[in-house]
Amino acid sequence: MGTDVDAFLGQLARRLRPQVKKLAGLLLQRLNGELPELWEDADIAALTLEETAQHVTALLDLLEAHPGASAPEAPPAALDIGRLYARRGIPVSRLLRGYRLGHLSLLEQVQAEAARLTGDWHMIHLAAMRLVALGFDYVDRSSEEVVAAYQEERDQLLQRRLALTDRASKRIGTTLDVTRTAEELTEVCTEDFADLVTVDLFDSALDETGTGSPDALTQRRVAQRSVLDGCPESLLRVGEAHAYPDDSEPVHALATGRSVLNHIAGTEMPAWLAPSEAHGRVLRDLGLHSVLLVPLHARGDTLGLGQFVRHRTSVPFDDADLLLAQEIVSRAAVSIDNARRYTHEHSTALTLQRTLLPRNTVKQSAVETASRYLPAGSRAGVGGDWYDIIPLSGARVALVVGDVVGHGLHAAATMGRLRTAVRAFADIDLMPDELLTHLDDVVIRMQREESPDEGETSATCLYAIYDPVSRRCSLASAGHVPPTVVTPSTIGDATGTTRVVELPEVPIGPPLGLGGLPFETTEFELPENSLLVLHTDGLIAGRTRDVDLGLATLHDVLTSAPDSLEETCDQLLAALLPSRPADDVALLVARTHALDPNHVATMDLPSDPAAVSGARRFVSDVLATWGLEEMTFTTQLAVSELVTNAIRYGKSPIQLRLILQSTLTCEVSDASSTAPHLRRARIFDEGGRGLLLVAQFTQRWGTRHGREGKVIWAEQALPTDSGPTA
Repeated sequence: MGTDVDAFLGQLARRLRPQVKKLAGLLLQRLNGELPELWEDADIAALTLEETAQHVTALLDLLEAHPGASAPEAPPAALDIGRLYARRGIPVSRLLRGYRLGHLSLLEQVQAEAARLTGDWHMIHLAAMRLVALGFDYVDRSSEEVVAAYQEERDQLLQRRLALTDRASKRIGTTLDVTRTAEELTEVCTEDFADLVTVDLFDSALDETGTGSPDALTQRRVAQRSVLDGCPESLLRVGEAHAYPDDSEPVHALATGRSVLNHIAGTEMPAWLAPSEAHGRVLRDLGLHSVLLVPLHARGDTLGLGQFVRHRTSVPFDDADLLLAQEIVSRAAVSIDNARRYTHEHSTALTLQRTLLPRNTVKQSAVETASRYLPAGSRAGVGGDWYDIIPLSGARVALVVGDVVGHGLHAAATMGRLRTAVRAFADIDLMPDELLTHLDDVVIRMQREESPDEGETSATCLYAIYDPVSRRCSLASAGHVPPTVVTPSTIGDATGTTRVVELPEVPIGPPLGLGGLPFETTEFELPENSLLVLHTDGLIAGRTRDVDLGLATLHDVLTSAPDSLEETCDQLLAALLPSRPADDVALLVARTHALDPNHVATMDLPSDPAAVSGARRFVSDVLATWGLEEMTFTTQLAVSELVTNAIRYGKSPIQLRLILQSTLTCEVSDASSTAPHLRRARIFDEGGRGLLLVAQFTQRWGTRHGREGKVIWAEQALPTDSGPTA
């Protein structure tokens, strides 16, 4: 009987074989309501028709096979559609439901054909039993193979997405640059995720000052990348500003903060995507079929919009792709916001830094200077390096260079406070070691006032005083690299002048902020036209460069440096910093001048009130020699009061000195440390008005203390038609 059933099934299979396409169509009609994705996706619909025909053919082959033959493997189209379902993100349960419904429908069609082939209901019943057994065996085996193909494709897809996420985490945000970060996002996502990626940012995200309006709808195309040359999908070019229509999906996505997955039918092209008919034809010809719109959010702010487009990739975006794009864009948005904040802070700190540094130095004749300040070119940002040139009394000048530990606004602000403190201490003519001691106290006080989150304030500083009268340089260091001294040395008449470059032996004290440790002043004499090169450690030290090598290079450049100080600065930076520095650099180059001995007049005075008249005659004679007779009265008045104070309240020896440079300076020194001060004399007081008169008749006056006493000085401006004479 079994042979009869097998023969009947074979006959039935041969009868149905010409109707394979018809049977496949009937099965698909049965599945129409249960699996709508078959008709919504053209790729799935076409492949399903081929797969169904292959399933019908495979079952008919099984019916014609000899008894006991095993079920054949799933047809290739079945495996392909399993992979396609996986790529589309359709659950595998829907695919298996399609198999069950298709199997049931096919059994019904075969049974109907069996009834038309014979009237033997017993044979029909036996054939149906055999048909069900064979059919279920085939469905079970093919389902297993299709599920395996589906899972393999899902695993590969998951691996690709994980790999994309990993690449994004490593390659997006490598620099603190807004534009470069956006470019990295487009580069990563056009490798195997999208065919076109664009990034538009609001002006508020691009404005370095942070003042751009976040409510403005205008955006700027910051980056875009396509798998096609020339980016034909986009009418915009990088850098162009644009605004989407008010009722468009991009505006809605930005307003709500929600990402959008948009599937585009063949001829339907949104106006915001194709603003012109010609561009719409280009997009249709390319086969554009799906778009992701993902707003860039970071720390509560909307920065812009990212678009992901597919046209060459046949698989449209799905919900999993949308989540993946959101994750990548979220990472990029944080990096863009970090870059924006860094750029804003860096710009603010640099502006503050340049504002605090001297721009127009006060005219003085002691030294000729040139300077440079270079901010760091790394993520560290602007630091606290500074330099200063401070005119002092007695034709002297103070040269300062310092470095606050750290970077950013805090370091720049700290630098400003320390520079102000140095100028205040310099104004009272402190010795270099005393000034650094007071500055150390300032840093310690700042440490106590600041919160622990700001870190411990520390700094280094070099303070030098040059006196053009004596040609002596006094300096002290608080943890700072000593200056380089370049002195001209004449060797015979024929060889001319060469330079000698050396580092003076300067005791380097502790950095500012440690407290309790002394600083020491070093003095040495400098020939006229010597160079003093002061700098921060960023000029000679680096991550890949040894300090000794940097000093050797600096000395080599200075040995043959040009006469121009500006060119000397440029050559030093070119030799020592061929690329942007990793740390801030402050450089100050000063050429020393010696005051003409004929512009200095000195007189020793006894501690006797009668010496005042002699001092007045001395002033008259000196001013006549200098051609400044019109200044005799006011100068004699000032000298009389200063000498009288020194005789009355000071100690011997007493000395009067007149200095002619850009101003006329009168100095009276004595061995006492008692400092005079202005006071308000009452009507019937016989004294107390001397310094008040000096203050009224001179441009400025003051007191400076030294190791052996004090000096009271007063300066007067020269007449406009007068000046130092040779």
